[in-house]
Amino acid sequence: MTTPTPRRRATAKSIADDLRTQITSGTLKPNDVLPTSRELADLYGVTLKTVGSGIDILKGEGLVIGEQGGRRRVRASRPITWNLTKFERGQRRDSAAGDDWSTAIRDAGRDPEQRVTVHLEAADADVAGWLQIPVGSEVVQRIRLRTVDGQPYQLATSSFPMAIAEGTPLLEEGDVSLPGGILSAIGHPQLRIRDEISVRMPSPQESEQLQLPPGTPVAEHIRIGYGDAGPVRVMVTIAPGDRHRLVYEMEV
Repeated sequence: MTTPTPRRRATAKSIADDLRTQITSGTLKPNDVLPTSRELADLYGVTLKTVGSGIDILKGEGLVIGEQGGRRRVRASRPITWNLTKFERGQRRDSAAGDDWSTAIRDAGRDPEQRVTVHLEAADADVAGWLQIPVGSEVVQRIRLRTVDGQPYQLATSSFPMAIAEGTPLLEEGDVSLPGGILSAIGHPQLRIRDEISVRMPSPQESEQLQLPPGTPVAEHIRIGYGDAGPVRVMVTIAPGDRHRLVYEMEV
């Protein structure tokens, strides 16, 4: 770390500004450990409380994360490029080795893993609206925690009408995949899709599951898949903003 020039009457904001400049300029690099609170207090001539307030500003901006033992690091992330135009489109690349998402991550030279649990639920108003079924109808939910290189990257919940899922691999626990996708294999292929994307702050549960530093927004990606007779699946994916680059490609 380059030693900053001490400022007279330093404030929490001026400390945050100084450290932010070093982070954005690359002087402080991803994963670098910041000086201790005592070292910063001595350097800037302020109290530990003022240093803590300055660091809290950077934590809120998602530039700094805290670790056990009280040390702070510059946050590091390796975002994935998630091409939502190609995802699940056309000739899907699902196989016994993994689904379309895992294949794309592996092709990018990263290490994907999906932890899948299966639940029987009553459709709430949102799920019922997306699937065009009565509220309270039984649905099968497959909840996936997707990791890349061992770090949580996505939380995806897929809901299927019981009329489609009953007696199929959709009820099997674990990361089940079939060539062409499970829905196609059981006779309910997705013929078209509708995507909805919003950006928001995560819930406490999402923050915990995805191990999000404070101040990290998420993208909520909702994909509704339609078959011949209507919706066959809705998937709601929560994707941390610092770990994703969302891409669409289309002809104009």
